[in-house]
Amino acid sequence: MSFGTARPVLADVSCRIREGEFVALLGPSGCGKSTFLRLVAGLMSPAAGTLTMHGMAPSIARRGKRRVAFVFQEPNLLPWRTVADNIRLPLELQKVPSREHAERIVKSLQLIGLTKDDAKKRPRNLSGGMRMRVSLARALVTLPDVLLMDEPFAALDDVLRQQLNEDLVRIWMQHHWTSLFVTHNVAEAVFLSQRVLVMNKRPGTIVAEIPIPFSYPREPGLRADPEFARLCGELSLRLREAAR
Repeated sequence: MSFGTARPVLADVSCRIREGEFVALLGPSGCGKSTFLRLVAGLMSPAAGTLTMHGMAPSIARRGKRRVAFVFQEPNLLPWRTVADNIRLPLELQKVPSREHAERIVKSLQLIGLTKDDAKKRPRNLSGGMRMRVSLARALVTLPDVLLMDEPFAALDDVLRQQLNEDLVRIWMQHHWTSLFVTHNVAEAVFLSQRVLVMNKRPGTIVAEIPIPFSYPREPGLRADPEFARLCGELSLRLREAAR
């Protein structure tokens, strides 16, 4: 992928993600992780090469009712809408019958740990963590087959980030959508995923694939496991090498 005559953002990227798999994408800043996510989402088309989802181009797969949801780095909530109406937005855009809205919104709120009272609030009345939970609920209300997340917890403190990682694992275990999760945080990548793909600096390409051997569910105590520390150390080394 390149923009005009500039140096390519991505070059010779090659990977395969299985249906229902949770994969983390790790790499130095500016290596093209977010661009890769947007290509998978069908928001852009590659300048060369082939990218398929269930054997089709992402944009065609979406038209064939393969539901793809995207959680961005910022919550991007509409300030004039309540929490419930922010979650409702993709249902409106997809022309889901209005009779289905209420039940799906309530279920999404329950999944991410918010209440009916929270549903009436506006974004300005929410903490940063709650706003990100609403952003996640807005993606989940679409019942996605594929969930793409671009550093959604990067701006949160470490304790809250860990809690949301645990919540995300719990939700993924219930629904098993295919997930591609972009992060700079090595421990986050190890805790969440079944595999970690490491990208090098621009032009970005995948230089390492590290399998994560831990079974699910993943409890908070996993972070104190010696094998967890070893994998974090290995990935940190790969990341430093990729940034050179």
